[in-house]
Amino acid sequence: MTPSGPARDELAARLRLIVITDRDLARPREVTEVVGEALRAGAPAIQLREKTLPPRDTLPLARRLRADTRAAGALFFVNDRPDLALAVGADGVHLGPDDLPVAAARRIAPPPFLIGYSTDDPDAARAAVADGAHYIGCGAVFPTSTKSDAGRAVGLRGLARVVAAVDAPVVAIGGIDAARAPGVFRVGAGCAAVSAVMAAADPGRAVHSILRAAAEG
Repeated sequence: MTPSGPARDELAARLRLIVITDRDLARPREVTEVVGEALRAGAPAIQLREKTLPPRDTLPLARRLRADTRAAGALFFVNDRPDLALAVGADGVHLGPDDLPVAAARRIAPPPFLIGYSTDDPDAARAAVADGAHYIGCGAVFPTSTKSDAGRAVGLRGLARVVAAVDAPVVAIGGIDAARAPGVFRVGAGCAAVSAVMAAADPGRAVHSILRAAAEG
């Protein structure tokens, strides 16, 4: 069941920034090092996105990030894999159109396990929320090179249409950085950042900058 009222507002506040991992962008540092700096800077949510490692090799990383996020009081999501998310005690999973359908994930995941769903289509967003998605990841909002299948950028207008379509938090992804974050927050969405944090020379400063935009918005 999608949170409403105060519970929805609390979830939206915790989703004002999701830092999404990327091993290539983090190099030569370890993902855990960059995530650690982000958490110390106050990142309220982390999503493990690992497209190339097999689940057996991803599991230790997921366990480490689950421990680190729990210690920091941050939410922890796993991308694509409900089984892996449940195995490590993550707070939730983020699904796309090619993953397990939201309704099926809802059936195997006990409350309060959270489910996010990626779409830039208002109708698909409404359907996902009706099936049990707790939030929508909308993008690419701006052009991005971190996701090969991101499609065309929908811009702030496209983001606003998704925000208006659902009574659930919406998180913008795609080309999000501190300069673009204020526009995203004004539309009523949170931010998901990949390269802006994972590739930053100072990940903590990057997190601070985005969170400052949220506080000022």
